[in-house]
Amino acid sequence: MADIAQRFPQNPLLAPKDLKATSEGLHIACLLNPGVFRFDGKIWLLVRVAERPQQNEVHVSFPILTVTGETQIMEIALNDADLIATDARVVRYKGVDYLTTLSHLRLLCSDDGVHFSEPDGYNRLFGSGPLQTFGIEDCRVSFLEGRYYLTFTAVSDSGVGVGLRTTTDWKNFETHGMILPPHNKDVAIFEEKINGLYYALHRPSSVDIGGNFIWIAQSPDGVHWGNHKCILKTREGMWDSARVGGGASPIKTEKGWLEIYHGATKEHRYCLGAVLLDLNDPSIVLARTIEPIMEPTAPYEITGFFGHVVFTNGHVVDGDTITIYYGAADEFVCGAKFSIKDIFAALGV
Repeated sequence: MADIAQRFPQNPLLAPKDLKATSEGLHIACLLNPGVFRFDGKIWLLVRVAERPQQNEVHVSFPILTVTGETQIMEIALNDADLIATDARVVRYKGVDYLTTLSHLRLLCSDDGVHFSEPDGYNRLFGSGPLQTFGIEDCRVSFLEGRYYLTFTAVSDSGVGVGLRTTTDWKNFETHGMILPPHNKDVAIFEEKINGLYYALHRPSSVDIGGNFIWIAQSPDGVHWGNHKCILKTREGMWDSARVGGGASPIKTEKGWLEIYHGATKEHRYCLGAVLLDLNDPSIVLARTIEPIMEPTAPYEITGFFGHVVFTNGHVVDGDTITIYYGAADEFVCGAKFSIKDIFAALGV
């Protein structure tokens, strides 16, 4: 059984042309991978908005944040011998990697879960400080004991780590700094304590021994994390052979914690799969899908800023139905529905 997603007929729900850039001289290149939550009777997306200057045939240019929070544009001649620009997402210049876009997080809300708009009175979230000068990305939102936990990828020339901010009203935020140092990302906090402890999935990376695997950690307070365990590895020759990473917060079901995760090949083709974790000890994997439950097949998933990608880190649950909001081809925000029963069938449980 493969690709059991029921895509919204209205897809893509959001494209770069639907939002305005933060300032003159920049345009929105991509909308990606929203965190999703319910608040004030609506469904909300915390969308990653990636911006850059218009490109030309002579230079590659991209924005970075200064430590003081101002935007600075870097411009490099395409014929510069020190430039490597073969990836749409990253350039390397004089031995240093830079992102081709600068990302921030933007709130949108909807009454019907299909048509989204920017509400008045809510600020955009930008990177701040020396560990977020290349932007903040791919936020997961977890709701636990009356508080929203925002875990996001924080990028700078020091590396890629995980930042945390918390809020109760989406207007006032408490900043908790970098909770997991480089290289780490894909952090999703469980929306319920287990045996008195917070739990979170995360994805440290290794370029030498090891790989891009999903780990789990415990915390007494949701900020300080320990007792790390590796729970899900890549599978040679399969759709998740190069890297795996967690999606949104695991969903509590009668059979276990259900997690929708992403996997990719070395050719950077991203699909979604599912894994079931033990209710009392989520470091125990009970089942894992052999085939992906969603793969890039629609035109807006195959062609875009970075094609052949479906990637989710946000959903809402209504009974048997999981509605995921996902990034398609690193350019569009889309929606799809899954039946939990169908996912269980794919898991063989």
